[in-house]
Amino acid sequence: MSEEKLPLLKVRDLHVYYGAIHAIKGITLEVWKGEIVTLIGANGAGKSTTLNTIAGLLKPRQGSVALDGMPVGGSGASKMVYQGLSLCPEGRRIFQQMTVRENLEMGAFSRPNEEIAGSLEEMFQRFPRLKEREKQIAGTLSGGEQQMLAMARALMSRPKLLMLDEPSMGLAPILVDQIFEIIQELHRSGATILLVEQNAQMALSVADRAYVMETGVISMSGPAAELLQNDDVRKAYLGN
Repeated sequence: MSEEKLPLLKVRDLHVYYGAIHAIKGITLEVWKGEIVTLIGANGAGKSTTLNTIAGLLKPRQGSVALDGMPVGGSGASKMVYQGLSLCPEGRRIFQQMTVRENLEMGAFSRPNEEIAGSLEEMFQRFPRLKEREKQIAGTLSGGEQQMLAMARALMSRPKLLMLDEPSMGLAPILVDQIFEIIQELHRSGATILLVEQNAQMALSVADRAYVMETGVISMSGPAAELLQNDDVRKAYLGN
């Protein structure tokens, strides 16, 4: 009998509270290996809360998170990294006083020391701008460079699943294009990505599948190309 294939990430009936506020109300979603899946929705819909819960930064009241068929929920953020989840957080959250190289090394805390040099070289090839600024203090980088650094730092752990939270936030349009080119290149190289993004047009343009979140629930899901053409989605999130 053939073994049933499982999604890389399976989130089932997730409920998350902030005190008495029911922020996430029983959502279920999945990400298959090699996919880009995006969560779109208005501010306050619960997108970042969902990512933070998957990453172990928040504890769900109810529901489960499984990676490669193994439960990972509630084990804490650092353990999640060892299990193969890596979050590039909203607002980048780089270590401002450290150099570019030191930030990248921090991203590899879960890796054996002998593997770090090879990963650094890989990141410098993927992000040449970071190689140029290897010894520069990270807080002095431009917004686009800081976003590249945050993404590269998340990739240093060689995650099974890379989660990106609002990677285009606060960036000029030309830099947004660059960041999304990097996301597409990562996809082509086999990365599996769960993307939360305010720019629904860009997110749906690069994703394989999408979930639409409204006030803590998933209101719609399907192939990203179909949602890009959906009249309700276009009116609500694409401004047309």
